[in-house]
Amino acid sequence: MRALVSLLCLGSGLAAQTLPPPGRGQEIPALTADGFAVPRPDPVFAFPRDHGSHPDYKIEWWYLTGHLYADEGPSPRRFGFQATFFRSAAPRGIASLESPAAFGHDQIYLAHMALIDVSTGRFLHQERLNRAGWDATASTTTLDVRNGDWSLALADPAAAPGTETLTLVGGIRADARFALTLVPKIPLVRFGAGGYSRKGAAPTAASYYLTFPRLAATGTLTLDGRALRVAGEAWMDHEYSSSQLDQNQVGWDWLSAQLEDGRELMFYRLRTNDGGTDPASTLTWVDRDGRATTAPFHWEHLTTWKSPHTGAVYPQRIRLTTTDPATGAEAVFVVEPLHADQELGGSLGGVTYWEGACRVLSPAGAPLGSAYLELTGYDRAVEALR
Repeated sequence: MRALVSLLCLGSGLAAQTLPPPGRGQEIPALTADGFAVPRPDPVFAFPRDHGSHPDYKIEWWYLTGHLYADEGPSPRRFGFQATFFRSAAPRGIASLESPAAFGHDQIYLAHMALIDVSTGRFLHQERLNRAGWDATASTTTLDVRNGDWSLALADPAAAPGTETLTLVGGIRADARFALTLVPKIPLVRFGAGGYSRKGAAPTAASYYLTFPRLAATGTLTLDGRALRVAGEAWMDHEYSSSQLDQNQVGWDWLSAQLEDGRELMFYRLRTNDGGTDPASTLTWVDRDGRATTAPFHWEHLTTWKSPHTGAVYPQRIRLTTTDPATGAEAVFVVEPLHADQELGGSLGGVTYWEGACRVLSPAGAPLGSAYLELTGYDRAVEALR
């Protein structure tokens, strides 16, 4: 679950979030009211085709976050990065407007790049907006997405499942440039029921959700003209749908965590207009073999941060309590931003959100892993995904 389009506390005790099976009392339509395909239960995926674009669906994104280290001096220099490619279909009928065939009206491409230098707190970010055929594209047969000179692709366009190597090229204006090779360390994870992820009670409020939760990242980061060799780990989400949010939802809190014991956590809390938590919210553990298990959770923010740019007030230090499926015991994590100011303005995409590199700690302060935290709808409600 990721921001777009980029997108406070629960009651006491752990809360298992459940929805009735889709279609109980409501039939899932084949198309939305505006003519786009609707995700359905029991999907059958074919790769590498389904790593690529799905223009019959209204919205889609390929979302990477990660932690990189440059080996300099007595201790490695740490960076966090975000690289996101969005595709949004224009309303039906727009494509029929007269225009040269090379410049399509049917698909709009938005991209975000961000970099945090943990040693200095310097936060760089940039966004781009292009239409199909102008300076952006996304293949429908494999993973090959481009927005200007930013790109995300499979090194081998025909790579079979389990053999994928990804390449990412991005940057932020003249300040930073990165070229990374990304190799999955565990198999692709299909969140939800086999990749069908419900986001609300409405029959259209769902997505297909595919993730590489732990990628070995190596390559080069060029910062202010100086090239650094970097290595670390990244997380990649690929989601597509046509109506992610219910009408009563204003935004979400999303967390991806890579734990030092080799497991991962994915969590999203869908926030409602009255300040509550939608039952579609979920927490999922991923084991070392890529098996996903949902668990009850309790989320609370310990501190807040007010943006000097927008005035939005975001949760910051988070305490997340859940049940460890390996032991059945309670597990408590404290998620702490590496720097407070990691807010991305939405001058092009229209959505302002907080997306930041974090550390994961025990309640006593012992390091447990690394994470990225995303907070949307705190500046204003997210409308683009309804």
